[in-house]
Amino acid sequence: MKHIQFAFNTSFTNLDTLILPINDKGEIISLENILPQQSALNELSKSLAKSGDFSGKVGKTLLLVKPADIEIQRVLLVGFGANDKLTTKGYLTSIQAAADALDHCGATHIANAAIFAKPAAESIKWAVTQNAQIFQRSFYDYSHESRGSHPVKDPRVESMVFPCEDYTAATQQGQATALGMALTQELANMPSNFCTPTFLAETAIQLGQDFDFDIKILERKEMIEMGMGSFMSVAQGGDTPPKMICLSYNGGDASQAPVALVGKGVTFDTGGISLKPGASMDEMKYDMGGAATVLGVFKALGELKPKINVVGVIPSTENMPSGSAVKPGDVVTSLSGQTIEVLNTDAEGRLILCDALTYTQQTFKPSKIIDMATLTGACIVALGHHVSAIMGNNQPLVDALTTAGQTTYDRFWQLPMGEEWDEQLKSNFADMANIGGRTAGSITAAQFLARFVQDVDWAHLDIAGTAWVTGDNKGATGRPVPALVEYLLTEAKA
Repeated sequence: MKHIQFAFNTSFTNLDTLILPINDKGEIISLENILPQQSALNELSKSLAKSGDFSGKVGKTLLLVKPADIEIQRVLLVGFGANDKLTTKGYLTSIQAAADALDHCGATHIANAAIFAKPAAESIKWAVTQNAQIFQRSFYDYSHESRGSHPVKDPRVESMVFPCEDYTAATQQGQATALGMALTQELANMPSNFCTPTFLAETAIQLGQDFDFDIKILERKEMIEMGMGSFMSVAQGGDTPPKMICLSYNGGDASQAPVALVGKGVTFDTGGISLKPGASMDEMKYDMGGAATVLGVFKALGELKPKINVVGVIPSTENMPSGSAVKPGDVVTSLSGQTIEVLNTDAEGRLILCDALTYTQQTFKPSKIIDMATLTGACIVALGHHVSAIMGNNQPLVDALTTAGQTTYDRFWQLPMGEEWDEQLKSNFADMANIGGRTAGSITAAQFLARFVQDVDWAHLDIAGTAWVTGDNKGATGRPVPALVEYLLTEAKA
């Protein structure tokens, strides 16, 4: 993906476009006379508001080309509404609208004054990060060969200047996050006959070559010999080879225990013998959203190179019905030695994650584990599509991730855990069942995973409602890459 060149100064020479923040009265927002011809620009925007040609409401834009008595080639007016009522969501909506507007014009070198319209509770540094992320991310266009003759987006923007003090680290974070999100989106959007477990492994290998990550790939035979009976029970119904994909980023001291990211990588989920309904089953290619997130975060880590050690572990397989598929009522033995009665083969994500959690602890001895998975439809019922669920065994870790989510507006909402919900996982024929009935489905899934976490801080992210959007704008979102990058950068500075 093409990279925008970001810079910081108050010189407006050699620029062809100005992004100008406007309130609901048609006034320029809080620029303190740093713009050339600011008085004339202010009069122009107020006259356009008075005539009804531009409202200044949140998300509204108006591109002026060669405006009279203004020396700059283009001025993009961007509405932010009332100064005292602007929310974080409203601000990000307006920045996205600005990026969309510039996507359809000839702007190449831009001065972006929209950072000064930020909500009162946020800093200029935060606004710079968000602008860098949103404008860089606007370059993403699904471009896989399977799209056929669809024209590929050809963004023209080359550089962007912020008229403020130097926040280079903020632009680097925003840009690297956008690049990681683009990788996550590309992998998740890809059809499952292209994005197989083998393709995910090849992607990890390429990242390793690009950024000097250590890569290890476990194959089916080795995992069977190791005793990953739970993971392998999901994989046994398909012909596509499963993979356990491991990445290591060593940016911290060698003695520092790593943070582990574990991502569910079901590249297509039919539900197995407990077959899903046909409607919208095509969207089950997105069931590897956790795996795609891990790879996207590693892309960002490679770009940013923070001083922290991070490992990524991705159990990846298809979940297919066949004569050899696992059946409801079968009992399997996990890598931990615990036995599981498989009451529903469509609750497969926890079956592959539990062995990945055990393997991660045995192999990498992490200080913290964060798993992420498009795990339960119950999470969508509970929280919709705006926030991801978070649960865990360590409140400071949950709080730190929640704060990172609030900072990036890639939000999490904590659901409870406790032994009361363990009652639903009882089995007459094994140590536990893999489902707990209709009620509290997201919580019982987390309670299941918690049984495979021993003496390590752990958080579970259920991203079923946020990893992709459906409908006319169907596609992967790249979440929760922003929150995880923010969390890891904060950890690196601690």
